[in-house]
Amino acid sequence: MSKQPVRIKKREKEYEVRPGMTLGAALTKLSILPETVLATRNGELIVEDEIIQEGETIILIDVISGG
Repeated sequence: MSKQPVRIKKREKEYEVRPGMTLGAALTKLSILPETVLATRNGELIVEDEIIQEGETIILIDVISGG
């Protein structure tokens, strides 16, 4: 039985990556700079070294800075 991919959503875009890698590795694979987004899973912030699990949905929120 094949594993369900991890879905990563950023605004209107949705990506799929394989489970078992770190969030940071997944972002790198998708060419998303980790310092430009906040990642949430089930409403909780997660960090780059978190292992993403089969069937999860990760929501990315753009970090906005101003001056």
